[in-house]
Amino acid sequence: MKTSDFDFFESPINLLAKFPTQERDESKLMIIHRKNQKIEHKFFKNLHEYFEEGDILILNNTKVFPARLFGNKEKTEAKIEVFLLRELDPKDRTWDVLVDPARKVRVGNKLSFGSELTGEVIDNTTSRGRILQLNFNGSHEELINKIKELGKTPLPKYINRQPEKNDEKRYQTVYAKKEGSVAAPTAGLHFSKHLLKKLEIKGIHLVEVTLHLGLGSFLPVYVEDISKHKMDSEKCFINENTCKMVNFAIQRKKRICAVGTSSMRAIESSVSSKKKLNPFYGWTNKFIFPPYNFSIANSMITNFHMPKSTLLMMTTAFSGFDLIMKAYQIAIEKKYRFYSYGDAMLIL
Repeated sequence: MKTSDFDFFESPINLLAKFPTQERDESKLMIIHRKNQKIEHKFFKNLHEYFEEGDILILNNTKVFPARLFGNKEKTEAKIEVFLLRELDPKDRTWDVLVDPARKVRVGNKLSFGSELTGEVIDNTTSRGRILQLNFNGSHEELINKIKELGKTPLPKYINRQPEKNDEKRYQTVYAKKEGSVAAPTAGLHFSKHLLKKLEIKGIHLVEVTLHLGLGSFLPVYVEDISKHKMDSEKCFINENTCKMVNFAIQRKKRICAVGTSSMRAIESSVSSKKKLNPFYGWTNKFIFPPYNFSIANSMITNFHMPKSTLLMMTTAFSGFDLIMKAYQIAIEKKYRFYSYGDAMLIL
């Protein structure tokens, strides 16, 4: 398939969710049945109705890092936004970053984020970013705390507003544990503590993986031949206990649901030759697009994504092209909310 095939709907600006719903599980939930092509309309709080005792939900427990810094260029005092993608070397205090406006920031430029934290651009990256070396008088732990103090919640650019205090909580899942993402695993934002408890009481197992999200999976695909697209690598961890529970559920033919494209990418990065889940500790640049045979999950939860995005391509690979095209058309007609703070779908 070609990238242009995934431009089958106009990005609905009026349906772009700029703020979350008042309650996490009050978002809409579209139920898509692959076998009979049936589509239902529920609320996320009804999720437990579609799972039985012994079924599995796979959650990504990554935690969003306050990765957006605002500083000034030395001498000119020009305002520069710095987006911290990942720490490259704790000892040298070097970071892979994006800068805005990029045209104003060159190798050798020095940036100030206040009296205690400065940085120098020491190189360019292949992904049109920069390598920034931070200067701070303190330990690594103190540096990270300073970044957290100065950093802002990294809301996606398309939300087009400044982050508010509430975003610190709502652009984070209630089960977030392991810090390292610069974007939220958005399918997980709909889970309230009350809903998680309902699922547990029903005997549905909640297991966790960790995949630290960078910006790569959220960027559009620019090449027409999607097989030529290269995903950025992201850190991924799957422990032995998660594997045991998932593999036991596979053996018993239970419903196994990947909560979000990041959970799906994590588990598909570590499949054995016998179609079982293996422990994983490393980096993955797994890119899933049609046609693709999924090995572990037989259902998935995901939000409504941007045209031509890798997220939409994975969703299409799982559901089928015609069915997902129909679902998006219905979502627009029924005014579902789109993107990170938007509504969700459950594909069965």
